[in-house]
Amino acid sequence: MNWLQGKIKMKNVLLILPMLMLGFAAQASDTQHSHTSKYAGQENRTIKSLSPDDIAELKRGGGWGLAKAAELNGVPGPVHLLEMKNDIPLDDTQVSAISKIFEQMKAQAIQQGERLIALERKLESHFQNRTITDTVLRSSLDAIAEARKELRYIHLATHLKTPEILSQDQVKKYNALRGYSNPDPCANIPKGHDAELWHKHNGCE
Repeated sequence: MNWLQGKIKMKNVLLILPMLMLGFAAQASDTQHSHTSKYAGQENRTIKSLSPDDIAELKRGGGWGLAKAAELNGVPGPVHLLEMKNDIPLDDTQVSAISKIFEQMKAQAIQQGERLIALERKLESHFQNRTITDTVLRSSLDAIAEARKELRYIHLATHLKTPEILSQDQVKKYNALRGYSNPDPCANIPKGHDAELWHKHNGCE
């Protein structure tokens, strides 16, 4: 490369450099001034800490992802056992026993779910009305934690009862049908499940 070519090349670099710097500065400026919260829009919720889907799930006695410690470790839940009774398959005696467990669990879960919703609504009202204090906050959070713990117990305790009713082969079939033979549950959404809720409950991105 002679001195003339080098001079031309350096001139081109000097022309491009300011444009690159302006682009980086604009990008940095956009990043610095993007303060929109990821919670934007949730301020319109009736209860800010619970989505409409959360409330619907609690009111119907749904699992709300609280039984994952059992479900994802191969301990079947009654809801899905009944859904797959013909595929596992379950006999009439098993269906009757599991149905009884399910109805008891559902009644308890609905009652406890309503309690949790009411407690969250009460906490919400304290913030809305500016009546919140440190004492009120602590007692509210204690009550909410207790309600949530009891609700989780209801769902997990129900899973403890199903292995006594099933054979080992039926448990294996259940887990295979649920997609748990796949190491990534996010990659296999069971039939009949809402994809968004399934991803949410299983911690999928």
